[in-house]
Amino acid sequence: MGGNFYSATRNCHFAHGQLQGDHQTDVCVIGGGFTGASAALALAERGYQVVLLEAETIGFGASGRNGGQLIPGLRWSMPQIFQHFGADRGKQIYEVVRTAHTLVQDRIKKHSIDCDLKSGHFAAAHKPEHFDDMCREVDFLRTRLNDDSVCAISRADVHLHVGASHYFGGIYDSSGGHFHPLNYVLGLANAARLAGVSIGENSRVLSINEGSTPTVVTPNGSVSARYIVLACDTDMGAIDREIGGYAIPIMNYNVATAPLSDNIANKILPSDASVADSRFVLNYFRLSADKRLIFGGGERYSATPPHDITQFVRPYIASVFPALRDVQIDYGWGGAVGVTMNRLPHLGRRKNIFFAHGFSGHGALTTTLAGELIAEALSGTAERFDVFASLPHRKFPGGKHLRKPLAALGLLWFALRDRL
Repeated sequence: MGGNFYSATRNCHFAHGQLQGDHQTDVCVIGGGFTGASAALALAERGYQVVLLEAETIGFGASGRNGGQLIPGLRWSMPQIFQHFGADRGKQIYEVVRTAHTLVQDRIKKHSIDCDLKSGHFAAAHKPEHFDDMCREVDFLRTRLNDDSVCAISRADVHLHVGASHYFGGIYDSSGGHFHPLNYVLGLANAARLAGVSIGENSRVLSINEGSTPTVVTPNGSVSARYIVLACDTDMGAIDREIGGYAIPIMNYNVATAPLSDNIANKILPSDASVADSRFVLNYFRLSADKRLIFGGGERYSATPPHDITQFVRPYIASVFPALRDVQIDYGWGGAVGVTMNRLPHLGRRKNIFFAHGFSGHGALTTTLAGELIAEALSGTAERFDVFASLPHRKFPGGKHLRKPLAALGLLWFALRDRL
């Protein structure tokens, strides 16, 4: 079949027309993914008039292409956060970050979003020293932060979550999980529409004329707004070169197998948790509602996709589940992930423009949180937003033409370490 499994199984949704003519509003949100849809919804709930613009269709980017894994936390472990930022600031970061899973669950429940939500995430240790670090992390979370949602899983008990013999243990987190990401973002956008948000699809932003009242220009219209929210992740550089310099896109590829028998599905993922391993170029996988294995593996640092996505990902499946080496694969698709230098999300404000991007593979939960934090800050309560906005960031070196090649060299080195 080929193509994106999520697009093939998406719920019926309200079709939004192109932006036509000139409009005035309180807030113009650019980007129709998790961050933009959640920001638009949260702002509308606070009484703001909102226009949301999407260059393609809602969820066209990473929000409708990712692995559907709800991984709690950030790319840094909490011990790393506390060591780097100190105990007081570390606890602030933790307290904000750990609200993300509750926020997503509440949105799904409140708006009756049918997105196949399931509980449980297992982080699998690729090396013995990775498991040692995980044990220290669990001990830190449970003793220092009273977080009882996590537990260390020994190598002898890995089979309770994943039927693979090469992992050295891991962390099971009951606050994590997985879902159908495209149906989730479509549900958010529909909730935003019902709350009064005007949505323009196929309305690519050509330019932003900044000033006391910024104006966003599209091919067939414009929006003048008091505030602008940039929520376009890997397209950020095309709209704002300055902010876009803080992240680069990395191409990631997923496949969905044919539905598996109950026996095979229960054997490879007995707890039905989502799984991601600790490799730098990680393998991540889960079961869909109809028991397909959705598997992501490998990265590419150019925008050119592999000739055959199925054959690109298949060896990674075989490395984890040898018995599935020849499994039928029905769908194969790819998408870009925005990655920052330090792998922490980049949020901030420049006058009356708010932005969020660079979620570095941990976006399914933190993007919804980012949208909520932007709405809070824009409406005058910036304490939680500032916890993220104050994280230190640097641009990728090399300027417009060398930034991506230099970043690719660095990322390839870390990927090589997986093999050493």
